[in-house]
Amino acid sequence: MRYNRASFQLIKPVKFQGVLMLLNVLISGRTIPVDVPDMMLTEAQEFFKKMDKDMDKGWQMSRSWVDNLNAEQRCQVVGDKILTAIETENKQLIVMMSAYVLYKVPGSTAIRISEDGDINETEIIIGGLN
Repeated sequence: MRYNRASFQLIKPVKFQGVLMLLNVLISGRTIPVDVPDMMLTEAQEFFKKMDKDMDKGWQMSRSWVDNLNAEQRCQVVGDKILTAIETENKQLIVMMSAYVLYKVPGSTAIRISEDGDINETEIIIGGLN
């Protein structure tokens, strides 16, 4: 998968055997469609469980420490990781963190990432985009 930074677009792979799931990353008024192989949701479950175990210790959510993160807060943390991955052009991390969102919140179609530094403003969208 190639990433075109100038247009904030992920370019779909030319050929892939299997089903691709889509998570739209909304940032700076742009939409970045991220194709996630459906097999990644099952094959990466151990990795996702390790992420959850790490977050079970609590997390700094902007100015507040949160001891027990719910699914939405975990995805907000991951949204911050997606933002960093976009800034550093880390395509693999973009796909892996997008897979985590799809795994954690079944039915999610997009994540709107806040760039103002407040992780709590990041939204998970289920269903159509508004």
